[in-house]
Amino acid sequence: MELIRKFLFSPTVSILPLPGHREKWISGLGGAIGIALTFLVSHQVLGNQFALLVAASMGASAVLLYAAPHSVFSSPWAVIGGHVVSALSGVLVALFVPDPLVATPLAVGCAITAMYYLNCIHPPGGATAFVAVMGGPAIRALGFGYAIFPIMLNASIMVAVAVVFNRLLRSRQEAHVREVEAHLHLPEKYLIRHSDLVYAISEIQSYIDVSEADLMHIYNLAIQHAYPGEMIKA
Repeated sequence: MELIRKFLFSPTVSILPLPGHREKWISGLGGAIGIALTFLVSHQVLGNQFALLVAASMGASAVLLYAAPHSVFSSPWAVIGGHVVSALSGVLVALFVPDPLVATPLAVGCAITAMYYLNCIHPPGGATAFVAVMGGPAIRALGFGYAIFPIMLNASIMVAVAVVFNRLLRSRQEAHVREVEAHLHLPEKYLIRHSDLVYAISEIQSYIDVSEADLMHIYNLAIQHAYPGEMIKA
C-alpha cells in the first residue's frame, strides 16, 4: 500500500503549478467548438453512428490542442500529419490483412512507426488507425479517401480553431514571456549553448514532449528568476 500511495501522490505528479481559471475555461471552450465542428463534418460524410467513431480520435486531439498548446504533439504538422499518416496506415493494413484481430494492432504499430519517421507523432493518431480497421463497412467503403475526408478535413478544422484561440486569447501570455526575455542579459557562465541543449536531449534517447524553443523559454525564465541581481535592464 505504501508503494501505491507514493506512486499516486508522488511530487512528480503535483509539483508543477496548474493554470489559472481563465486558461482552463479557454481550453474547455476551444475544445467544445473544435469538436462540434468536426462532428458536423463527420456526420455529413458518415452519418451519426460512424461519425462518433471518427470524432472520438479528434476528441483526444482536442485535449492536446486546447489544454496543452505548447506540446510538440500539438503542432499543426503533428496533428494533421499524424492523423493522415495513421489513417493511411490503417486503410493499407486493412486491405492486406483480413483478420481484424491481427490487422488492428498491426495498423496501430505501423502508424506509430510512420509518425516517428515523418516527425509527426500525435498520440490520437493511434485511434485513427484503429477506426480505419474496426470502423465497419461505412469506414472501409471510403478506402484511402478516409484519410482525406473526413480525417484530414477534421484535423485541419481542429488546428484552425486552435490557432485562432491561441492567437486571440493566449497572446497575453506570449507577450509576457517575450517581455521577460527582452531584459535577460546574463554573463556567459550562466548560459547553455544550443549545441549543449541538443546533446542533452539526444542523450535521453526518447521522444521529449517539448520543443527546443519552449525549453529555452523555460530556461530563460528560470535564469531570470534565479539571478535577478545580475540583470542588465535594456
